[in-house]
Amino acid sequence: MRQIPVDTSAATVMVAKQPQIKVKDRRTGEVALDAETGAKLMTVDVMFAANDAVEILSVTVPEGGVSGELGMGTPVALTGLIARPWENEFNGQKRHGIAFRAVAVTSLAAGGSQAEAA
Repeated sequence: MRQIPVDTSAATVMVAKQPQIKVKDRRTGEVALDAETGAKLMTVDVMFAANDAVEILSVTVPEGGVSGELGMGTPVALTGLIARPWENEFNGQKRHGIAFRAVAVTSLAAGGSQAEAA
């Protein structure tokens, strides 16, 4: 599957909604796990402002990649952010979109954890 790296260097990114455990199946409550590591996945909604446009993105992150206090409005760094186009068919309806995934979401607030250099 195609993965597109996202440059966040010129963007302002803030938490729009506190991290939530990602649910794979709403009917059963099954928690989504990383296919490679087995780690629980979290979803963090962020306000992504760049190029005179603002969007709310829902970013999937492994549970261990969520660091610092991530309350609403907290400025954050998104480490290893990628965009992945997706498409599926459900009940005869074709759907498509872009899924966002990051290695880590780190608070940039004073006193919070700082992102490590890669």
